[in-house]
Amino acid sequence: MVKHLHKALLVLFFLFVASSASAEVTVQCAGVTSDAEKTRLILETTTSVAHQVFTLEAPDRVVIDITQARLIGELPQATTRDRTLVGLRSGVRNEADLRIVVDLKQAVRVKSFFTAGADVQHQRLIIDLIPKGNNARNSADSRRRGKVRSAIIAIDAGHGGQDPGAIGSTGVREKDVTLAIASKLARLVNSEPGMRALMIRNDDSFIGLQERVLMARQHHADLFISIHADAFDNTDAHGSSVYTLSIGEASSDAAMSLAQRENSVDKNNGVDIAASNDLLATVISDMTQSATIEHSSEVAKTVIFYLAKVSNLHKTEVQRAEFVVLKSLDVPSLLVETAFISNADEERRLTNANYQFRLAQAILFGIRAYLKKNPPQGLQVNAQLSADSQ
Repeated sequence: MVKHLHKALLVLFFLFVASSASAEVTVQCAGVTSDAEKTRLILETTTSVAHQVFTLEAPDRVVIDITQARLIGELPQATTRDRTLVGLRSGVRNEADLRIVVDLKQAVRVKSFFTAGADVQHQRLIIDLIPKGNNARNSADSRRRGKVRSAIIAIDAGHGGQDPGAIGSTGVREKDVTLAIASKLARLVNSEPGMRALMIRNDDSFIGLQERVLMARQHHADLFISIHADAFDNTDAHGSSVYTLSIGEASSDAAMSLAQRENSVDKNNGVDIAASNDLLATVISDMTQSATIEHSSEVAKTVIFYLAKVSNLHKTEVQRAEFVVLKSLDVPSLLVETAFISNADEERRLTNANYQFRLAQAILFGIRAYLKKNPPQGLQVNAQLSADSQ
């Protein structure tokens, strides 16, 4: 009897140990602090946890993977005063593990260690983010000397050359409208402190979709804005829309159809689609793409806000579809459908220089608001970068 009881107790003991080992750990962010040398992320856990911390580039991020854990509470928002953080986000990995991603303004070295928590039942996982090759003195000296870079805004006038794009009822061609708006936007961008425009095409030339993406990446663009003028069978359709990339399911059938039409441009003009897809495979990374899409969505929302002051909106929310021209690994990208060229009233307005300017100005205000909140690495946010009013 005693022998059987002993065995039963041993079984219960091992079951308890196994259960404890696989028990879910709760993680809560106890705060983020910054000083001249580092930014510190403090995570409070119910026990010491198995974790992995690693960095990624283009864009710079720190990834924290914690085994068998879940986040409780919210992650704090980064402030514009923090010279390291863009933001923090979390997700579930392998169905049971917690992943926290820290988006950065610059590359960092990482240190992680445990300290005692608020009580004996808790531990604190400390993550220190130390800017690489930079200290407070160098940073301050650099700003005093004015050695800061401008944000590079890639401006892509849709279509061009043998590809006219959509054509209105009176013969207005999309490629001409988009170039006119893009040129006005470039002049506005170049007049802004801390910004510089990169025109993907300056004239009536054809450039393949993948080549447009590569041009932006090769010039280290901070944002990519593709400008278009939509067309639809229903000539009553009107208003502006803003699109970002979706890997997989589109936000609507209409968004999917639009992406398919835009993506057919290369095939219709003799571009080697297979070679483009091979190239794309070398620059697409699910995790990096996810971070880029998040930033794309943020700038798209600000652009929609200001477009609404200029024209009617066809869609009030950011739309998503798998546009080839938006498939950049590390450049937040959006496609702006300024109006419907198939609508007679909007076709007429799209040829008006003042209306083109107002559309370009609305896009600029959206860009400016985004950059003020999310300044790229090395960019000094000038006080004039204010989007409080038009």
